[in-house]
Amino acid sequence: QVYLVESGGGLVQTGESLRLSCAPSLRGFSIRSAGWYRQAPGKQRELVAHISSGGTTDYADSVKGRFAISKDTTQTTLYLQMNSLKPEDTAVYYCNPDNGVYHDGNAYRVPRGQGTQVTVSS
Repeated sequence: QVYLVESGGGLVQTGESLRLSCAPSLRGFSIRSAGWYRQAPGKQRELVAHISSGGTTDYADSVKGRFAISKDTTQTTLYLQMNSLKPEDTAVYYCNPDNGVYHDGNAYRVPRGQGTQVTVSS
């Protein structure tokens, strides 16, 4: 069964950067349009960035100018470059492909991954 693997989180200080990655667990699967979400303790899940299949990006106001979402050229890995991190960015970050992951032109739903913890100290 294919699932999502998120990585790249960690503990950083205010102003530092992290790069998150998300990829299907099995080779041969790709991601077309997808979003990065985050959820902090006691808060609702928030969409922070989205990329369409054609590469159009969109960001939450709270991260505009600091975060950048992208995919590699083979569309097998989704990234979130996070710069100028703030304590309020602390959360578990998840990726979510809009219609699942693709293999041989077919879409497959995948369960939400475990996410990756980002902690920004002041």
